[in-house]
Amino acid sequence: CWMLALLAILVPYVARAERRVALVIGNSNYQFAEKLVNPDNDAKAMAGLLQTLGFDVVKGENLTKQEMISTIQKFSELASGVDTALLFYAGHGIQLEGKNYFIPIDANLQNEMDIRFGAAIDVDVAINQSMAEAKVKIVLLDACRNNPFAEQITRSLKKTRSAAVLQKGLAKMETAKGTIVAFATGPGQVALDGEGINSPFTVALLNNLGTQGASLD
Repeated sequence: CWMLALLAILVPYVARAERRVALVIGNSNYQFAEKLVNPDNDAKAMAGLLQTLGFDVVKGENLTKQEMISTIQKFSELASGVDTALLFYAGHGIQLEGKNYFIPIDANLQNEMDIRFGAAIDVDVAINQSMAEAKVKIVLLDACRNNPFAEQITRSLKKTRSAAVLQKGLAKMETAKGTIVAFATGPGQVALDGEGINSPFTVALLNNLGTQGASLD
């Protein structure tokens, strides 16, 4: 399973020197959508854990679109030619026509064109542009919450008679060899933000990553 594969990669100590880098983003304080309790806490906790596991971490919290782009670009430069690159995102995320998008805190998505013309961050583009040269790529997405813009986007799709399909949660992602992708829940499903200071998905990661022989059930 994906967790066992992660544990094999992320044990605290390795016999040879490895270059490990991570991008950690947590978006909570949305300007035009429901604020979330945990993503910035999740980002802080994950960044701390990954640093103990030997990662150089690029971290961002409550990022606008331009700040997200700049942070991803910084990570891309750091990730060139590394052994392991990891991306962790917590916050709002949506899917449209089977493509997944991160939602910056300043996004105000009213229709299909807002998404397609770049108000949201295409997950595939972010991964392919920033992690392409890493030998092992790990993507952890704690972004399967309700789409806060679903009502207005759906209304716009009906008005324009668009054939585009807006679905719940995030879409399944096709991955290349050497890539592990883990979601907070299954494709098209919605996960909870949780009632503690961290989401259930992040809690599971914090309790298990780096512990050799552990698993998530």
